[in-house]
Amino acid sequence: MLHRYRSREALAEALATGVAAVLAGGIATRGFASLAVSGGSTPQLFLETLSLASLDWSAVTVMLVDERWVPESHPRSNTAFLKRHFLKGPAAVARFEPLYEDAETPDEVEAELSARIGGLAHPFDAVVLGMGTDGHTASFFPCAPTLAEALDPHNPRSVAIVRSDGAGEPRVTLTLPRLVEAHFLALHIEGAEKLAVLETAQGDGPAAELPVRAVLRAPRERPLQIFWAPLSSEEASS
Repeated sequence: MLHRYRSREALAEALATGVAAVLAGGIATRGFASLAVSGGSTPQLFLETLSLASLDWSAVTVMLVDERWVPESHPRSNTAFLKRHFLKGPAAVARFEPLYEDAETPDEVEAELSARIGGLAHPFDAVVLGMGTDGHTASFFPCAPTLAEALDPHNPRSVAIVRSDGAGEPRVTLTLPRLVEAHFLALHIEGAEKLAVLETAQGDGPAAELPVRAVLRAPRERPLQIFWAPLSSEEASS
C-alpha cells in the first residue's frame, strides 16, 4: 500500500504518528513494545519527529535493522546517528539494543549477536525500512555472497553478516524473516529516483538483483506500508 505525501515533513509526521500508535498499543497490551529502524539520511526527520511522541519510552526497546561494523565514534556509525537524531528528549529513556560489539570483525561475535538479538521478544511491533537506489534494504545488497542466507524465509537466525562492494564495511543485518514478521512493517523512501526503483522492483525479476523485492513479495497478514515523498517542490509538482 503506497502512501504519497506532498512533502518530507508531512511524511515524517504521518509515519511518526502511525509508529507511535503501534508502540502505544504494544505497551497497553503487553507492557512493552519494540521498534527497529534504519540509519542513513532519509529517516532523520521521521526519527526526530517520533522522538517527541508522548509514550512510555522506558517500555520500548529500540534497535537498528542493520549496522556497519564500525565503532560508535566512526562517522558512518548508524548507532551514533540514532543517538543524535532519535534517542534524545522523551525517547532518551528507551532501551537501545546494539548490533555492534567491540570486536575486529563481526564473525568473532556472530554467535553472541545471534543469541542476544534472537532472545528479544518477537515479533517486533514496528519495523521501518529504507531503500537504496541499487534496490538494497537493510543490508541486503544485490548479489552479496550471503544474500541468499539473509533472505531465506526459513532462516532461524535473527542476524546475518553481509559483505559487499556496495556496502563498504562489513555489516550486521536483521534477517528477512525477523523483519517481515513485524506487526507494522513500513518502507520509507523519498525522491523520484527511489520511486522509480520501487516501481521496477514491483515487477518481475530476481530478488538477488533488487533485494527489496524479497520484502515486497513476503507473505504477510497485514500489508506492507510504503511511505513516499518528493525531495523537492519540483518533484512534487511533476
